[in-house]
Amino acid sequence: MPGNSLYARDTGAISDLQKLRFFPQEVSHGEGCYLYDPDGRGYLDLSAGWGAASLGYAHPDWVARVHAALLNQAGATLLSSAVAPAVELAERLLEMTPGGAERRVWLGHSGSDANETVARAVAAATGRPRIMSFAGAYHGGTQGSMAVSAHPVQSHATRDTGLTSVPYPDTFRPFDGDASGGALLDHIETLLRITCPGDEVAAFFIEPIQSDGGLLVPPPGFLKRLGEICARHGILTVCDEVKVGLGRTGKLHAFEHEGWTPDILVFGKGLGGGLPVSAVVGPATILNHATAFSMQTTHGNPISASAALGVLDLIERDGLAANAARTGAHLMEALKTTLKGNAHVGDIRGRGLVIGIELVGRDGSAAPQLARRAVYRAWELGLIAYYVGAGSNVIELTPPLILNKTDADLGAARLGQAIADACAGRVDDAAIAAFQGW
Repeated sequence: MPGNSLYARDTGAISDLQKLRFFPQEVSHGEGCYLYDPDGRGYLDLSAGWGAASLGYAHPDWVARVHAALLNQAGATLLSSAVAPAVELAERLLEMTPGGAERRVWLGHSGSDANETVARAVAAATGRPRIMSFAGAYHGGTQGSMAVSAHPVQSHATRDTGLTSVPYPDTFRPFDGDASGGALLDHIETLLRITCPGDEVAAFFIEPIQSDGGLLVPPPGFLKRLGEICARHGILTVCDEVKVGLGRTGKLHAFEHEGWTPDILVFGKGLGGGLPVSAVVGPATILNHATAFSMQTTHGNPISASAALGVLDLIERDGLAANAARTGAHLMEALKTTLKGNAHVGDIRGRGLVIGIELVGRDGSAAPQLARRAVYRAWELGLIAYYVGAGSNVIELTPPLILNKTDADLGAARLGQAIADACAGRVDDAAIAAFQGW
């Protein structure tokens, strides 16, 4: 690209430590489900900034809510003050989240700091030194959240010495050949009896759909049975809904599909509609364990809290969970129709507006280079999507909750063309060499 382009300036000024690039996208502004480059070309965004732009871009009612908060700024921090928007947000989250006993809300900036806080607090409050999570799990990018994750992209991270990770239930590549997940549950119970004693485990971190691990949807009944196993051992279940919660799956909470209620629920990404805010809802015995235990100055700041309240109001007012169910089902069918017969499409799975397309080789193995080519070609065609997965071969779709059927059809057509072009070798590998993604 030209040396004075926005992308070239980005390369010369911004650290690579915080970049995950798949193509040379430049963004000057956004509207609805579209992002625009400096030349005015629009791109249908089926990622929504990794799910953060839950309402799309520049939603006028959300903008008005944030603008009003800026005009009447209620301080800058909740550390030493009761701040009205933060209190209102916490009360709203308690109201909309099921749970027993006395509960509290912790407010942060991102899913990363939220999950790190939970990992630290459950160990400190229970006195239990062990944590369990799933292989392929990505619970954040801070040291503490990486310590309880198990995604191969974080192989450089130091894991918690008490961490035990088990395979996520994958119906496409099932553990021990059992797509029901029963064999995996038996394996977990064996671990809790022998090598990872259940009375030493503080919490099990669970994604109701494993997003960055490959958009894996658990088989029916699996999480309910896992929750029952954890309860027998006094293990807290932590449901990480940072990417897949708040209406995205077609229900307000993703765990509602499972007939299971977690002990602790973690929000992030879409909660702020594009502004940094996260939240943890859980037992007061955990979240009131100690004061000044997990704090940053602008946690619970009034602007981000107001943005989150605006997101929650609009999800409810506009029926966006129901829209995600309807439009997601339409998008799923459009993708299945478009991609039918393509031998390199191993599986298409998801719920609502969280969908994964697993690309494979002729032998069924992961095809990461094909995924790289496909998302690059999609960008050339005017569509934004990225790939994830332990094998870097699953195209992830998490569009704004406002997506309509017309744009869903357009997205399926463009993505179908991109995958077909990638499979036919019509993508220049030299062009994508600089964009390794995951």
